[in-house]
Amino acid sequence: MAATNLNVVVVTGNLTRDPELRSLPSGTSVCKLRVAVNSRRKDQASGDWVDKPNYFDVTVWGAQGENCATYLSKGRPVAVEGRLDWREWEAQDGSKRQSVEIIANSVQFLGSRDEGAGGDGGAPRSDVPADTSDFEDSAPAGVGSSGDDIPF
Repeated sequence: MAATNLNVVVVTGNLTRDPELRSLPSGTSVCKLRVAVNSRRKDQASGDWVDKPNYFDVTVWGAQGENCATYLSKGRPVAVEGRLDWREWEAQDGSKRQSVEIIANSVQFLGSRDEGAGGDGGAPRSDVPADTSDFEDSAPAGVGSSGDDIPF
């Protein structure tokens, strides 16, 4: 049996800028997004947990792209499911350029419209709660547990 190739990516993060919508000569809409996704790691020097941002370019086609341009804005939390697409081209100066972007199959709008615009005066929040318990040192099993905890 031959191996099956799989190209699926899912990211949740915040938009770093307002969506850019344009139309192709054929009339098809295409929307460009840029999503910041944090990776959490321990700083070796200080021992503190720090966020390292990763930035992803996302392309959304058709009516879904039009909805993104209408309802999303900088700072808004989103969940994107799609595939990775690699492309290569020659720049005007003759140098070869490459990029990897996400071609979205679906974009979920997280949070409220006001959050992306900074309506609460603070940083936008995702609907997904931050769980840092996996990063903390844990006590041996049974120590400090109430017995009500489910072990999975």
